[in-house]
Amino acid sequence: MKDRSAVRERYLRDALPTRLGGLAANLSRIKSFAAHDASRDAVESLIDESKYFIEWTAAEAETKTAAELVDLQIQLSQWQYNWVHIWTDPVQRRQIVEASNVWSKRVLELSGLLKS
Repeated sequence: MKDRSAVRERYLRDALPTRLGGLAANLSRIKSFAAHDASRDAVESLIDESKYFIEWTAAEAETKTAAELVDLQIQLSQWQYNWVHIWTDPVQRRQIVEASNVWSKRVLELSGLLKS
């Protein structure tokens, strides 16, 4: 994500539930792309972008939601820090697939979009 200011401006135009839905979609993409060896850079970019989505959203969320988003941001940062080792280890990469799926579902729940 090169021009963060343009992405941030566009992202913040949406209501909080829509932003959380976008974050959930990113996490779902991580799940899908991490299953393919050729998608390393795409997954790494999605992880980075998702951390920014959280940064731009958490301050407007309810306290409990913000706390969960911070936990997710920490998880994403840990993945990013260990990225070279994670990507080359099939077990660790599978753990990312599973964790990103769980987080995607949770963030979608937090968004309230499923209740509409």
